Amino acid sequence: MAMSIKKVDPAENEFLASLEARSKQPNLFFRTLANRAEVLQAFVPFYGAVMAPGPVPRRIQELVYLTCSYANQCAFCTAAHTATGKKAGITEQEMQSLQANQDQGFSEPELAAIRYARELTRTANAATTRDALAAHFNDEQIVEITLVAATANWTNRFNNGLGIVPAG
Repeated sequence: MAMSIKKVDPAENEFLASLEARSKQPNLFFRTLANRAEVLQAFVPFYGAVMAPGPVPRRIQELVYLTCSYANQCAFCTAAHTATGKKAGITEQEMQSLQANQDQGFSEPELAAIRYARELTRTANAATTRDALAAHFNDEQIVEITLVAATANWTNRFNNGLGIVPAG
């Protein structure tokens, strides 16, 4: 029998209730993370800071997050970032290319970020793709791209490790 981690009821956690009230839908990731309420409360502003508009275009942020999520086969994060990726201008065809590890149709800066995110996900080092970022991004942007990839890998592993999949 598969292990099942408790999903915290929003009635038991005011912060979780406020998150779900804003999004107007249940969030299994947040409900699971709420088993450690202090971590949920720290994670939300951290995630917001990483994914907030910054020096890296939103489209590249989402390409990086999706690249990691596809590489880790994280159904939950892939579903969440398919929607936000579309809002950032990523087409269905581009998502299919990312999922298939086919990098046609992306700009050179996008390719550098995608390849770096993919290698960082697979090796936790990215020694062969890291230097290519410098041709397209400054230090602040490289740090942001790395933060997005690291955050994606963290959420992917949390969701996959605990068997969290999209509802429905």
